[in-house]
Amino acid sequence: MRRVSRIAVAGVATAALAVTVSACGSSSKSSSNGDDKNLGLALAYDIGGKGDQSFNDAATAGMEKADKEFGYKSTAVEPQDGEAEADKVQRLESLAKQGYNPVIGVGFAYAPAVKEAAAKFPDTTFGIVDDETIKADNVADLVFHEEQASYLAGVAAAKATKSNVVGFIGGVDIPLIHKFGAGFKQGVQDTKKGVTVKEQYLTETAAEGGFSSPDKGESAAEGQIDAGADVVYAAAGLSGQGVIKAASANKIWAIGVDSDQYKQDALKAYKDSILTSAMKNVEGAVFELAKSVEDGKPATGVIRGSLENGGVSLAASNPSFANNKDIQDAVKKAEEAIKNGTIKVKTS
Repeated sequence: MRRVSRIAVAGVATAALAVTVSACGSSSKSSSNGDDKNLGLALAYDIGGKGDQSFNDAATAGMEKADKEFGYKSTAVEPQDGEAEADKVQRLESLAKQGYNPVIGVGFAYAPAVKEAAAKFPDTTFGIVDDETIKADNVADLVFHEEQASYLAGVAAAKATKSNVVGFIGGVDIPLIHKFGAGFKQGVQDTKKGVTVKEQYLTETAAEGGFSSPDKGESAAEGQIDAGADVVYAAAGLSGQGVIKAASANKIWAIGVDSDQYKQDALKAYKDSILTSAMKNVEGAVFELAKSVEDGKPATGVIRGSLENGGVSLAASNPSFANNKDIQDAVKKAEEAIKNGTIKVKTS
C-alpha cells in the first residue's frame, strides 16, 4: 500500500480497540468446554469462502497471524450453498462449545446467528464483520469506513482515465456496497469534472451469486469497457476476479478491493492491470480482537476502521501507481482532507 504519499496498511488501531474494550466474561484461558486453554479463534466464512483473494482471505490472514503470535490452532468453516439461518447458528454454537474464542462471523449475513449464539455463550467473545446492529456485552461489531478508501480509489481513477469514462461494479445491490460506489463516484467527480461513472450491480441478493461469480463480474466489466471505460473498480468479492481478468484482457486499469489484490498469487497473471486496491483491514480487525481476548480484556461494541486509524487505506504495490506523482499528490491531498473533515464522504 514505497511511494510519494505513503498510506500505511495498519492494523485497526489498538487505540481504536481500547476505547471500546469491556469485560465480557472469561478471558481467553477459560473456554466453554471447561478446558483451561483456549483453542484459538474460529472463523465462519461468508459467501465465496477461503480463496476469494479478497474479504475472506483477509480474515484468514488475521487468523494465521494470531496462530503464529499466540500458538493457537484456530479453525475456519466454509458456508454451504442454500443453507438456512439455523445452520449458521448451529455452526457458531458448535465452535463456541468446542472452546474457540473469539468466534467471528465473516460478513453481515451472520448477524442474526451471532446475536443468537452470543446470548447462549456469554463467556465467549463473538465478532461480526460488516454489521453494527448487535448490542451485546460479548459481541464486537467490526465495521469500516469503506467509502473513505473508495473515495481515494475514485481520485486515482479520475487521474488515470484517458477516455473520461470509468466504471463501478458492485456485487450485490445492498447498502454496504452502496458505500463503495458512493465514495468512488464522489472521488471521481471531485477530482475531474466531466468524467462519466458507469455503475452496475451484479445481483439483487447474495444468494444469486453476486459475490461468488467471476463470470458475472467479467461479463459486466466487458460491457463497461465496450462503453468506453478504461478504469473499472469492483466491490464484488470473488466476482471481482472476473472484473480484473477482463481489465487485463482489454489492457485497461482495474481497481481491486478489500485486500491488496496486486499481491494475490491467484491474480498474478493480471497484476500489471491492477492499478491499486481500496483496502479495509479485516486482517487487522480479526487479529486485534483475538489479541484482546488473549490479553484477558475482550473488546466489544462498535470498532470502526477508518483512514485515521489505518482501518482502511489504498494499496501502492503497483509501481505504476506508486511512482505516478500526479496521482500520489492528488490522493495525499484527498486523504488529508478526509481526515481533517474538509471532505465529507457520502455513503449512499
